[in-house]
Amino acid sequence: MRTRRSLRPVQALAGILLAAALALAGCSGAGDSASSDSGGGSNDKAAAPKADPGAAGSGASSGSKAIAPPKVTASRIIRTASLTVQVKDVPKALDDARTTAEDAGGYVGNETTTRDELGHERTRVVLRVPTERYDQVLADLEGTGKVVERAAKAQDVTDQVVDVESRIKSQRASVARVRELMDRATKLSDVVTLEGELSSRESDLEALLAQQASLKDRTSLATITLSLSETPVKKAEKRDEDPGFVDALTGGWHVLVTMLRWLALALGAVLPFAVGAALIVLVWLRLVRPRLPRRPAPAATGPAPVAPPVRGEGAQGGEDD
Repeated sequence: MRTRRSLRPVQALAGILLAAALALAGCSGAGDSASSDSGGGSNDKAAAPKADPGAAGSGASSGSKAIAPPKVTASRIIRTASLTVQVKDVPKALDDARTTAEDAGGYVGNETTTRDELGHERTRVVLRVPTERYDQVLADLEGTGKVVERAAKAQDVTDQVVDVESRIKSQRASVARVRELMDRATKLSDVVTLEGELSSRESDLEALLAQQASLKDRTSLATITLSLSETPVKKAEKRDEDPGFVDALTGGWHVLVTMLRWLALALGAVLPFAVGAALIVLVWLRLVRPRLPRRPAPAATGPAPVAPPVRGEGAQGGEDD
């Protein structure tokens, strides 16, 4: 009985010591882990400045590349301009415009020249120049004279160009698949059907290629419509002075000349009719009238005259006596 009672305090003391040892071990482990975490954090912070600039730079560059929109090249913009310039010499200005366009690597398109009622010459010409020389050519043309009207337009067709290129790629792949099916076909009906489908898809491909060529032409060459007109001559200003004798004489002379001119014009207009009428009257008098039958003279309708009485012989003899 004594042995059992002596063993119980020893076991209790051993349990307490074991619990205390375990508690100390846990505290030391927690301290070591905390110290290691703090040391690792300091090392990471020390190493971070060396690694962050590169990482940040690469991240910023990749982000800028992903966010920034692609640059629109001049080959994907259709540029057109309309320019009206007044010049003193239209042919010379037209030659200068041709030279400017050709020096820039372009060419002259349609050209039309007209004259108005006052004799002023007007020329309309279409110039095609590379888009990279568009601004320079337009500035040179504006310097040839007085700019009356100017209009410029820029149309972005980037999406349209990309869409056409994608559709061309897909259409070419579609044509290639149909040709492969034709090579594998064994029945005549299948061959005929595939030939019709191939013809339709090739037609669509040609239309897309034509559209691509048109876009390429319009985006690679800018269009400038240039209108050249002569500078109208300024009219002499009217004098406000009172007219003098010379002015009156000059005005009277002009009026007389104008009246004579109008009389001459009237006479010239009436003369053919007068000559025709005179010829008709002459023919009537000379040829027609003499050949007409003459009418007899009409008899007198008054009382017949009474004959005088005849005297006898006796009366005559008495008178003789």
